[in-house]
Amino acid sequence: MAVIVGVARETAAGERRVALTPETCRKLVAAGCTVQVQPGLGAGAFFADALYAEAGAALREDALAAADLVLCVQPPPAEVIAALKPGATVVGLLQPQADAARGQAIRERGLLAFPLERLPRTTRAQAMDVLSSQAGMAGYKAVLIAAELAPRFFPMLTTAAGTIRPSKVLVVGAGVAGLQAIATARRLGAQVEGFDVRPETREQIESLGGRFLDLGVSAAGEGGYARALTDEERAEQQRRLGEHLKGIDVVVCTAAVPGRPAPKILSAAMVDGMKPGSVIVDLAAETGGNCELTRPGERVEVAGVTIAGPLNLASLGAQHASEMYARNLYNFAMLLVKDGALAFDWDDELLARTVWPERTAAGA
Repeated sequence: MAVIVGVARETAAGERRVALTPETCRKLVAAGCTVQVQPGLGAGAFFADALYAEAGAALREDALAAADLVLCVQPPPAEVIAALKPGATVVGLLQPQADAARGQAIRERGLLAFPLERLPRTTRAQAMDVLSSQAGMAGYKAVLIAAELAPRFFPMLTTAAGTIRPSKVLVVGAGVAGLQAIATARRLGAQVEGFDVRPETREQIESLGGRFLDLGVSAAGEGGYARALTDEERAEQQRRLGEHLKGIDVVVCTAAVPGRPAPKILSAAMVDGMKPGSVIVDLAAETGGNCELTRPGERVEVAGVTIAGPLNLASLGAQHASEMYARNLYNFAMLLVKDGALAFDWDDELLARTVWPERTAAGA
């Protein structure tokens, strides 16, 4: 019997992305799956029901009731999880350990969960890397927000009223979101610097036309992530960064450490030393923020400096973000679907290291 793939409307506040697009729906059907979606699934990302129907999906209000494989963006509420088919497989940004009730519901229902935030970040996994694809959209949108809030042009302009100097933009963190922010700010004509405690990011920043800001502190860690700084390293970093910020017009913060609160990089004292009219956009607001004064989901002004802590920026670009996310999920699903049926190869590290609750390679 063909695998039934079910996708329901997202219910999280402000979430417009979808886990299935008409494109990936068509591919799943071609792979031998039966696809069921709730009516209105793609409305927030401007994918009409008719497009899903044309792609081979059945429109059903109870799309998840008999689903063997459930695809989602945000984790479903505990009550939705409790109503899923026992033993079903769920794939998405599930964060099972962030909510005790959700984790308990997954265990009690006997579900096989694949939280893609746990996916190993290897070369083979790049086509399934939802964190990277969504971070790219977030970095892009963050710079557009900064440009809107800044009381200055980003590019240099020569006008009859004189020459306007370009804005100076500093991007903190050179992961996917930071690199996209650097590229976007450069396209808008700003003078751009990138700061990251991992020295290996210098080449990436410079390849995008940015200048690498070297503060003399390195926190190169394992797996491409930064390690935590010592107290002495952090103090020196902050002293040098605080001096540099006095000449910066816009700061975009993107630094994050997986599974931990965002590192505090910009102190209140640093903000106080910035020029009135400066802008900080803190992408790390969802995990506490890189700026000490960031208020998640709010925009505040302190001593003439505007600090924005936007949440779920990827959802602002819902259509393209959904296209990337849905392709990530489709590529992962193809590790699970063989000849129209679910099959799990627990010797595959992408499955074994992503699944929750954790299993041994033998599936015990």
